Amino acid sequence: MKKKNLLIVLVAVLVAAMIGVTYLLYSEKKANRELVQEFQLDKEDLENEYTRFAQQYDELKTTVSNDSLGNLLEQEQVKTQRLLEELRTVKSTNASEIRRLKKELATLRKIMIGYINQIDSLNRLTTHQKQVIAEVTQKYNDASKQINTLSDEKKDLNKKVTLAAQLDATNIWIEPRNKRGKKAKKVKDIVKLAIGFTVVKNITAQAGERTIYVCIAKPDQAFLTKSASNTFSYENRTINYSIKKYIDYNGEEQNINVFWDVEEFLYAGNYRVDVFADGILIGSQRFELE
Repeated sequence: MKKKNLLIVLVAVLVAAMIGVTYLLYSEKKANRELVQEFQLDKEDLENEYTRFAQQYDELKTTVSNDSLGNLLEQEQVKTQRLLEELRTVKSTNASEIRRLKKELATLRKIMIGYINQIDSLNRLTTHQKQVIAEVTQKYNDASKQINTLSDEKKDLNKKVTLAAQLDATNIWIEPRNKRGKKAKKVKDIVKLAIGFTVVKNITAQAGERTIYVCIAKPDQAFLTKSASNTFSYENRTINYSIKKYIDYNGEEQNINVFWDVEEFLYAGNYRVDVFADGILIGSQRFELE
């Protein structure tokens, strides 16, 4: 009887031990499964962070124009992508590798923050430089406008001074004369053209010797001249003169008389006398020969 009772006790103890071991094994397996799931989540989180880092480097590179800084960002991006590839090949259960890659990520984060601060500093400097350049450009444009205005005003003043200093021929008269020195009534009797005019008083004009050119235009607008070489410059072209006379101008009113000996055929029509000085037309008068 005692043996039977002892056997029952041993069986009971053995069953209890088996139940205990089974429970411990189940608990350990469950804990391991949960730990693996945790490692898997950590790995996924790491992969996501590495991916974001790689994308952030792309975004940072678009904000810099400095080649050296751009090259450094490119190197860090390549390093990030390489670590991401390593992470993808690591098993979720490899805790030591995942911890290492976590440390690498922390290092990358510090480096990126440093680059962000550096880029921000450069951008602030660039913005300031742009502001300075804009201010300098505006000042230059304002100064240029002022200079152009002063230049235009100076040109206008010089033009006015030049106009004021020009000679002016008035009271121009033309008298055709016959061989007796009398006024000719018919064009066939004309042997000389007497021409007179007054150079008016002008105290602003430069005193000294002046050359006066008198041009007699026929009805066909061609000028009478004694030689094809008798020319002077007017408005960037060369024209023939009929009579040239030197005067000593002192700023006072001066009466000028010149004569044209008729050696060519003259025909009836409207003629014109132009008077030039210093390359400028200073007077003009029309007359008719019958």
